[in-house]
Amino acid sequence: MAYVGSRTLKEFAQNDMIVPVPMTDAEKATYYPNIVDTVTFEGTQWGVPVAFSTKALYWNKDLFKAAGLDPETPPKTWAEEIAFAKQIKEKTGTAGYGLPAKTYDNTMHQFMHWVYTNNGKVIDGDKVVIDSPEVLAALQAYKDITPYSVEGATAYEQNEIRAIFLDGKVGMIQAGSGAATRLAATKINWGVAPLPKGPAAKGEGTLLITDSLAVFKGKGVEDKAIEFAKFITSPGPQGEYELQGGAGLTPLRPSAQVDEFVKKDPYWKPFIDGIAYGGPEPLFTDYKGFQNVIIEMVQSVVTGKAEPADALKKAAGELEQYK
Repeated sequence: MAYVGSRTLKEFAQNDMIVPVPMTDAEKATYYPNIVDTVTFEGTQWGVPVAFSTKALYWNKDLFKAAGLDPETPPKTWAEEIAFAKQIKEKTGTAGYGLPAKTYDNTMHQFMHWVYTNNGKVIDGDKVVIDSPEVLAALQAYKDITPYSVEGATAYEQNEIRAIFLDGKVGMIQAGSGAATRLAATKINWGVAPLPKGPAAKGEGTLLITDSLAVFKGKGVEDKAIEFAKFITSPGPQGEYELQGGAGLTPLRPSAQVDEFVKKDPYWKPFIDGIAYGGPEPLFTDYKGFQNVIIEMVQSVVTGKAEPADALKKAAGELEQYK
């Protein structure tokens, strides 16, 4: 048994390295919506989710105020987010938004949050569907917000952007729950809210990233390994793991314990609210190949080397070899 990024499960399975870990309907029903999709392809589960993260929007209330914006009102739509970033940049001289575009895996992750806040998809079964109006709108929004973002986006990955926010030098970022823990040790006057929605959104969304326990073939103890994996990720043990101080993990399942947790630390609510309309990391047989195509697409747009429609069409063609 191994702890792996769920993004690798399809590649492991198609190379006949792991065994299925099927879930009953009752088991699936214990999770928040769409979580099981992160470990599923061809209708079968290939791992047991063990860690989960989502993203939300953080904003600097003092920079909002200095720019003439209501410090208690974060943007709810992409249009507002771009307009607020522009106003912060023009009124304060400080970057309004932190857009990471470094050659790094979380550049792809950050873009997927925009895809899932506009009801978009990259792959549907074995069909590449990225060249769609929903994803094109996300890439266009990237182009539109770049002038008001941190300069030189290709030099930064998301944790480096987070560090700039913690230094009070950017108005808005999208980040995980760990940022809240770090912000508590600063003098930043901050807020956190659900990710702003695109024009085609059906609700609040986010990329659903899970790590999983995968069970490898040929060891002679596969059934026992599956039993153990399901036990240690069952609601009791898993809940203890997730809700311990500083774990920084979004809960995998709803529960009264989670309700109390959110009541105690309300900043957790946006990270849970985005789950219902969130989506999984797209499963490709060559995950690195997929990741690199998305990074190249994003970089070509934020550097002005390609228009969004052309970059998207090129990416769609390149992804065919990796599905």
